[in-house]
Amino acid sequence: MSTSTQSTMECLLQPPVSPESEDDTPMMCITQHPVLQVTLTGPGLLLAIFGIVVSIQILRPSLTCTLIALSPIPLIVYNDYDNFLSLGPGGTPSTFFGYLKITCLRIFALSDPYTPAIFTHKIYPAIGYYPRTQSWLPKRQGPRPTIVGIAPQRQTDQPGCPKMYRALRKSLENLSEKNSQSLRVAMSCFEKKGLALFCKHPINATCRGEICHVHHSDRSMHMNLHPDDAKVVLEMGWGERHPLAKGGWMSRYVPKEFIMVYAPRDREELDVVCRIVEAAGFWVSGEQFDLTTEKNLVLDAQKI
Repeated sequence: MSTSTQSTMECLLQPPVSPESEDDTPMMCITQHPVLQVTLTGPGLLLAIFGIVVSIQILRPSLTCTLIALSPIPLIVYNDYDNFLSLGPGGTPSTFFGYLKITCLRIFALSDPYTPAIFTHKIYPAIGYYPRTQSWLPKRQGPRPTIVGIAPQRQTDQPGCPKMYRALRKSLENLSEKNSQSLRVAMSCFEKKGLALFCKHPINATCRGEICHVHHSDRSMHMNLHPDDAKVVLEMGWGERHPLAKGGWMSRYVPKEFIMVYAPRDREELDVVCRIVEAAGFWVSGEQFDLTTEKNLVLDAQKI
């Protein structure tokens, strides 16, 4: 077993956790490597040369060339499958059949996740949260992080701050408690794991009224946004559309307004992410909520 495979299995061999206990588990490793990467040791190289020579003597040269040309395919599939496993659980079973499903869906995935979606039908509310409240987002500093995968979809660099992640989780729980008639927290309907915020009486269809969910492995988020607000988030560099958020028959997987929001790296970015969650809550529920990360929450997270 290769080193990368061992590291992947070490990260994955963890017992399932509930949203309540997930905060106490260590962050998962997310490693990706080129699918065309092939490493041959000295004996392996000699064995490959010997096999080519023998096949030329036994088989026709044309057949030998065909076999050589096809030989990288198993290695490509193995490396790609290893990359899929390294993303951890979330949405799709971490099995070879789950990998085959995602491989097929890649054919239909978005080629440009940074261009806002176009909606031709009538939507409600007609105006997004940011234009309605006359509030806007600042430009995110630096380049966008690297995002890989479909289901799960994860952020592999520019890691979010663990302290801000814990403060965000606690803030979502507090928001649910303060608005218990409208909101609740539970395991994500989209991811089948992890903490999620739900609307009890949604006005826009999502997976059981899910507003957003957080990813323990990379501290990023997925959420549903009004097209006006999603456009602002995309243009300001805070997130990108999900690869399957194309509408039509793909709505069976995620809504067209489904986007990823990058992990907050500091307190200022955490405040921005909270503003984005407020916009997501408005789109799903039609109500306005104030998601505040009190100073004491951040201080408590820093003590952990």
